[in-house]
Amino acid sequence: MEFKLHSDFPLDLEHEWNELLKESITHVPFLRFEYLIDWWSTRGGGEWPDGSRLAIITAHEGARLVGIAPFFIAVHEDELRLLLLGSIDISDYLDVICRKDDLLPFMSNLMSFIKTNLVDVEGIKKIDLYNLCDDSPTIAALETIADEMDLKFESKRLQHSPYIPLPGDWDTYLEQLNKKQRHEIRRKMRRASEGETPIELYITEEAGKLEDDMDDFLDLMEQDPEKEDFLSPLMRDQMKAVMRCAFANGCLQLAFLLVGGQKAAGCVSFDYLNRIWVYNSGINRHYIAYSPGWVLLGHLLKWANEHGREEFDFMRGNEDYKYKFGAVDRFVLRATVEF
Repeated sequence: MEFKLHSDFPLDLEHEWNELLKESITHVPFLRFEYLIDWWSTRGGGEWPDGSRLAIITAHEGARLVGIAPFFIAVHEDELRLLLLGSIDISDYLDVICRKDDLLPFMSNLMSFIKTNLVDVEGIKKIDLYNLCDDSPTIAALETIADEMDLKFESKRLQHSPYIPLPGDWDTYLEQLNKKQRHEIRRKMRRASEGETPIELYITEEAGKLEDDMDDFLDLMEQDPEKEDFLSPLMRDQMKAVMRCAFANGCLQLAFLLVGGQKAAGCVSFDYLNRIWVYNSGINRHYIAYSPGWVLLGHLLKWANEHGREEFDFMRGNEDYKYKFGAVDRFVLRATVEF
């Protein structure tokens, strides 16, 4: 197995990278080549300083790409560490990129390569992997290899990441909810639709409307004081880059609830792998009487069921409304190996 350390994105591997991702242990939009190169261009919307350095490691067996460890080097918690590109705040699921059958030999050789080329040379103190899905086989592989190398391994639950399995039918989905919640969703959607002001679901489909719709969506986000602080100019650029990239690849769902033709609530998601991955949302406080967030979410769940999507993934965060819509828990973890 031949390893190579890249201090720049390996542009010649973009197609192979994404093809390997399709067969990887963790296939998520946050590991696509084009997402991560955009993320790196703003260092996660300013989350990481310019002094951070790329350390992408690839492994080949002959012409076959076996694995990718999409790492970067940064000072984190006062020491030099190796982290996954996409860490920490805005990429909900991360991992190495490798087929299941190749994982253990890839990770074993990877750890030896890191020890020789980064720990001994660069002074890396720790591999710090955020936002691993709780069912990722990387966690067990790391623990096994760390034990063999007499290294300290730790993993801990980081955040809730609830999701809704979808039955493919709106009424069947509603019947899965408790009676009180089912009634509440129906009541709010009916009240909004039966008012004098027309209500409709609008999803961005025309390229010519994308820029305006993105600006409108970010303006809705900024009506939340916490999100206003989050949306620095650089983070706005990052969010737009994510949306443009997803639109270009046919997997953006930028949706709005229109009240009298005005955008009362918005939600940006990835429509990817027959799953809706809910990325962020915002509401216009002027239309709060319409319960625009709940009504929009109801319409999006109805749309997802009617269009055969298998899952509605809320991703990180244990906000109460997610469970009221029938979400069940899974978690993301943080795993560390200390040298």
